[in-house]
Amino acid sequence: MAHPRSRRVRALAVPLGLALTASLGFLPAAATAATQDAAPAAATADGPELSYVVNATPGHASVGKVTKAIKAAGGKVVVAHEKIGVIVVHSANPLFAATIRKAPGVQSAGATRTTPLKASGTTDVGKPQKVERLSADKAAKAARAANAAGDDKEPLEPLQWDIPAIKADQAAKIDEGSKKVTVAVIDTGVDDTHPDLKANFAPKQSANCVGGVPDTSPGAWRPYDPAEDYHGTHVAGSIAAARNGVGVAGVAPGVKLSAIKVSEPTTSLFYAESVVCAFVFAADHGAKVTNNSYYVDPWMFNCKDDLDQGAIVDAVGRAAKHAENKGVVNVAAAGNSNMDLAAAQLTDTSSPNDSTPVTRTIDPKKCWDVPTQLPGTVTVASTGVKGLKSYFSNYGNGVIDVAAPGGDSRQVPELPAKNGGILSTMPGGDYGYLQGTSMASPHVAGVVALLKSTHPKSSPQEIQWLLKMQADNPGCPAADKTCTGTQHVNGHYGYGIVDALDAVQD
Repeated sequence: MAHPRSRRVRALAVPLGLALTASLGFLPAAATAATQDAAPAAATADGPELSYVVNATPGHASVGKVTKAIKAAGGKVVVAHEKIGVIVVHSANPLFAATIRKAPGVQSAGATRTTPLKASGTTDVGKPQKVERLSADKAAKAARAANAAGDDKEPLEPLQWDIPAIKADQAAKIDEGSKKVTVAVIDTGVDDTHPDLKANFAPKQSANCVGGVPDTSPGAWRPYDPAEDYHGTHVAGSIAAARNGVGVAGVAPGVKLSAIKVSEPTTSLFYAESVVCAFVFAADHGAKVTNNSYYVDPWMFNCKDDLDQGAIVDAVGRAAKHAENKGVVNVAAAGNSNMDLAAAQLTDTSSPNDSTPVTRTIDPKKCWDVPTQLPGTVTVASTGVKGLKSYFSNYGNGVIDVAAPGGDSRQVPELPAKNGGILSTMPGGDYGYLQGTSMASPHVAGVVALLKSTHPKSSPQEIQWLLKMQADNPGCPAADKTCTGTQHVNGHYGYGIVDALDAVQD
């Protein structure tokens, strides 16, 4: 059953054994602007206050002119990203979007949500199970035995089938990754006090971007409620949990981690203004990789011919491209709906998820999962312990770039693991299993971080080329007709399952 606070992050709960019980360059074509000489309508304030993105010609002068038009139309500027021309606005004028689209310099504009802005609250929906102490003790005993045989492992590493699946254990013996490489975890926040994360955490590169304005005060990047907002901490551990004799091992245990929190309190919804802030902040504060295990709410797919949804694609696309232009590789989860993203049409029954969903038929070539389908983004499918596509993972020939372990409760490993999920860090110093493309994406982000460490001068495009060239493709399963393509590139694996060992070898 889906957890009400985690429905947008791309993880699924694993109710087995150790499992945590939880539920779980591009500027898109802008919406056509109206005539440039049309005057903004008089400002009114007789509706609910909504949040908007207004996308203008980049630059101080043009953004300044649009800002004046925004105020005249009854809008309040929250933040203006002049370099990319994205302005976040709050307005209670029900005609604000229609009015500002007519202003000179505006290329697209739209509401980022379908419900009014409201004060944050709290909710109590129960606690996840912790790692069973007995199982942890067994794992630690197995690790000690392995270490005595000369095979250094972290105490819980024998339970991490995913680490050897991409040869990350072998890679760590050669190169654990560079401290000069930071992976920004754009998510629900990260508990940087966790013993497996604190050594690699970069507080100066971390922030709370909820609402669109970065808050860099100490601890602002941490989860609102550690018992519920565990997703980002789990993702962070898969990327770079330290090899320090404690708990688990990350794919790139030598790189740095930053946390950019973008999830709304109590709902865990990820709105466009927060995600735009995150990409810009990550790029401007030296991150080399971003991990994005979510989609931008409230639309599972944003249709570019819809004025509001098109403005979301435009705004987030500009921010992601800004990051790429500054050398950042953006990695994103493909989603957990078992959908063919290369199909002629798909049925979306979950959008908008912040009010009342409607059933709609969409063309995934025109209606994009954001940021997953943005050009330049590494799109990641999930695999289980047998190397097969996870039963929940989205797929699609020409859409999926690579695959990585994300878990699958239907593919169960041998002892000592006996759990098909991905074991990683949890807030409060705990550990737990999750499954989802949310868990696959950080494995790829970790491998990308190793590639950036090995090839520090390579561009994002060159890193992606290396990632795909080094991936190992098992080819389509003979009995699975949903997989189309060739032995080398297909809908389940893209170019293949990523290889951490190849990433650290020149």
